[in-house]
This record gives sequence, structure tokens and C-alpha cells, in this order.
Amino acid sequence: MNEPKGKSGPPKKVLIVDDHALVSEGIAQLIGTKGGLTVCGTAATAREGFDLVTKTKPDLVIVDLSLPGKSGLELIKDIHAAYPEVAILTLSMHEESMYAERALRAGARGYLMKSEGGQRLLEGIQRVLEGGIFVSESVASRVLERFSGRRAKPTLNPVEALSDREFEVFLLIGRGFATRQIAEQLHLSVKTVEAYRGSLKEKLKLASGPELVHYAISWQHSQAIPSA
Repeated sequence: MNEPKGKSGPPKKVLIVDDHALVSEGIAQLIGTKGGLTVCGTAATAREGFDLVTKTKPDLVIVDLSLPGKSGLELIKDIHAAYPEVAILTLSMHEESMYAERALRAGARGYLMKSEGGQRLLEGIQRVLEGGIFVSESVASRVLERFSGRRAKPTLNPVEALSDREFEVFLLIGRGFATRQIAEQLHLSVKTVEAYRGSLKEKLKLASGPELVHYAISWQHSQAIPSA
């Protein structure tokens, strides 16, 4: 694999935003083995991450989606709006088929699942730093179709109108998580999750909690993309 551009000059600065210290440490160690790259900081929350972007001026930010408080998708939007020149690579445990398009729309240039390993992460870092887009072939095809005549018409799917946080709650409901479990997963209060469940029922025009669960499960099954 070729080295990232700029190897002969200052190393490219990478900021890691992940609320699991062991994950951040592992990524930092991996990056440390690659010439032309250096880790300029790590953060565990979206607020810390944005502050470090301001202070360290990284070339690339690696963002996990599941962060305490403000979500990774919201952080991506904030960074892209304030610092459009900063490249963003999403690294997440969530299925690419569910989140990649939202991450790209938010301003990320790549999406990689944590299960894909260190070599793929280094490939993604290089691609994004060179100005490219890094996603799987299946997701790339879906994105291209959205800009082709086949999918040029506005979608009538109400799920796509959900906010990013509502979408996260919606997916967890479809995976069988109870309200308290969702609150723990997303670092939110039970009351806040209940409010999101109410807004989901309203936006999706569903009358009850069981209807919401059934709809969420059915939708996720319909969106599943077979792994290559």
C-alpha cells in the first residue's frame, strides 16, 4: 500500500473520537506503525472532539457513531460545517447498510465497521486523506443510484425523514432493546428515550408501542443487504 500523501513533509494529523479508551488506544497504536501519520489527540465525547478539532487542526478525524450525549452523526455535521477541509472517517460497530448514507450526507468521506480490521482502517485513512470516498461496493452502488434517474424522485419513506438521534432509537427498537437498554446504549435518560419513542410514533403515524416495534423490525429486515 502506498504511503499517504505528504510523507516527505509533516505527518498527517489524525484525531480519534471514541468513548472506549481501549479502542482509541488500539487505533492510535496502529496509526503509530504507519509512516506519514501521527495521532494529535483522542476524545471520548462529541464536545471534547469538536474542541480538539479547533485546537489541533487535524487533517483527519475518525469518529465513532455511539458517543455519550451528542451522537457521532451530529459531531460529523458540526465538524463539516465549521471545518469543511477536515476529512472525516466513520468507524462504527453499526451495520454499514443502516448508517453509511447518513454519515456521508452528514459530511463523512468514509464508513468502516470496527469488525473489518486494522489493514482496512489504514486503507480507509489513506483513501480519505487523498480526497476519495471509502465505503463498500454495495453502499457505493446505492449512493450512485440515488443520483441516477432510477432514484431521482424524492422518497416517500418516512424513516428517511427521522432525525439522526430518532433513527438511532428506531434501530435499537427494531433490534429488541427496551427503553432502559436504549437509554444505557445511547447514554440518554429513560425520559428522553420515551420522548423519542413518542416522536417516532407521531412521525411514522403509529398508534402504539407494539406497532412501533413491529414497524421497526419489518423495516430493518427490508433494508438488509447481504454481505459480500
